[in-house]
This record gives sequence, structure tokens and C-alpha cells, in this order.
Amino acid sequence: MHEFDDAVLECFLENQLQLFPHPVAENLEEAESFLEDCMAVVVDSVEEVIEFFEEEGIDMEGAMDSEILEADEVFDIGDGRYLIVEG
Repeated sequence: MHEFDDAVLECFLENQLQLFPHPVAENLEEAESFLEDCMAVVVDSVEEVIEFFEEEGIDMEGAMDSEILEADEVFDIGDGRYLIVEG
């Protein structure tokens, strides 16, 4: 299981409304629990985000990197890593 560090959890807390209509977590503990429950993943690059979607069978062909990173499920942690949450 992927450990979610504070940077990941804080990113999700701050940006959760991009994916969900209402907050699903109010603190780091709830955020971690929620991300574990929905099997969110942290990847280290844009390429890994693309690989993730391809492995999930989501057709990203023709999509630009910027379009992929704008997907509601993708959270830019700000340090080069990305959090992917399947709603």
C-alpha cells in the first residue's frame, strides 16, 4: 500500500472539490482513510499518470499531457508527483 505523506494529504484536502461536490475529508486523518479506501495512487511523473490511465483501459490517445493533468481525478502535489483518485 502506498503511504500518503502530508504533502499528498494536504493537496487532496485543499483540492478535493475538483472531484467531489462536497468535502469528503476535513483533516489529514480523514483524507488518508478516504484515499486508502478508494485505492488512490501516487505517481512520480506525468508519464506515470498516462501509464496509469492506459492500464485502467481509459483511452488517452490524442490527449495532450496538459489535458490529462486537468482531469478531475488527477491532483498535482506540486513536487513533481501526482495523486490519482478514482471518484
